[in-house]
Amino acid sequence: MTRGVRTRIIAFMVLSAVGIVYIAGTYLGLVDRVLGRGITVHATLPSSGGLFEGSEVTYRGVKVGKVSKMQATAEGITLDLALEDGTKLPEDSPMYVHNLSAVGEQYLDFEPPDDKGPYVEAGGTLHGTAKSMPVDEGDLLVELDQFVNSVDKDNLQTVVRELGTMFNDTGGPLQRLLDNGSEFVRQASDHTDETIALLDQGNKVLTTQQQEGDNIRGLSTDLHALTNALAASDGDLEKVLDGTPGTARELDALLKDLEPTLPVLLGSAVSVNQVVVSHLDGIEQLLVTYPRTISAGFTGTPGDGYGHVNLQFDSTPPCTQGYKPRNQWRPPSDLTDAKIYPARCTAGPPYAMRGANYSPGTSANPSPGRLYRSSYDPDTGFVGGAVDRRGNPVRFVDQGNLSILGDDSWKWFLVGPVNE
Repeated sequence: MTRGVRTRIIAFMVLSAVGIVYIAGTYLGLVDRVLGRGITVHATLPSSGGLFEGSEVTYRGVKVGKVSKMQATAEGITLDLALEDGTKLPEDSPMYVHNLSAVGEQYLDFEPPDDKGPYVEAGGTLHGTAKSMPVDEGDLLVELDQFVNSVDKDNLQTVVRELGTMFNDTGGPLQRLLDNGSEFVRQASDHTDETIALLDQGNKVLTTQQQEGDNIRGLSTDLHALTNALAASDGDLEKVLDGTPGTARELDALLKDLEPTLPVLLGSAVSVNQVVVSHLDGIEQLLVTYPRTISAGFTGTPGDGYGHVNLQFDSTPPCTQGYKPRNQWRPPSDLTDAKIYPARCTAGPPYAMRGANYSPGTSANPSPGRLYRSSYDPDTGFVGGAVDRRGNPVRFVDQGNLSILGDDSWKWFLVGPVNE
């Protein structure tokens, strides 16, 4: 072995020894004691909770020191905590004993609400409570045993058996459900922006729904009342629903039977309606005066006790004045549009006095330009142009129910004309 090799081996051994001594001294805290680094504070706990000398001390999970000494007292345990130099630990920091590993190794963790002072100084004391201690294994086992014994075993067997039945032969669907769930999560991750926009818009929708809360409650109340009414009419509704198909079939059959003639009827009704609208005044006079005229003579003839009213038409030649000559008439088969010809009878009596020029007028619509006016005004009841023997206008009024006169009702023909 050459001298250079021996020199390198000796140097390696010296450096290794120095490194081992430094690491051991640092682990045991000897380096800090010799160099005067770090601070020592005290902590009190109701019990050790599994801590031992050398247990780690952390600040929100980050190691800041270790337990350097433990001393039992009448109130519990006093700990000496060797903290790293520069550690700022708030005085109001709550402390908790947690498990460091599955084998039960414990550590002391400080979890201050914030990083604001005042901070604990060297020699200061922090106080823990029963909330700082972990759950005792013995208490946990006792409470777990009580929980298990509180469950009825027969019911538990039934639940386990039903769960087995429920999940029997469902491996494939469950696997697809999990796979689709993973796909759903991936799709949601790929569409994060759209999801955020949806949540923002959903907030607007929910705000609107909150503003419309009274209206929604009112709708729910009305809907509840409607459903109650429908429930109370359940029998009637069943009858309607049972009879509706048959009624619909009958109506469909009726419409099919009327299909050749109903359009023609409706088309003719339109034409008739146009004529009726054009002669409303005359129709009103007919509906007002004719019933009164008939009711006034129902007992007017003695003998059989019934009056007889006859409507007779004199035989008069047809009116041709005011109409197109026969050689200009259009055949009925010609359905093309043509200019309207104002056909009406302009000959006057004794020809049939028909047409718009003979329709009655009213006080509001005096029918200007017409050849004749009806003598009866339905608005006032007066007969136009007619006066009694005293020169007063004649008014057409309802004579009332003449049946109260009994057998003497025929006398009304004598009394009525002179009655004022």
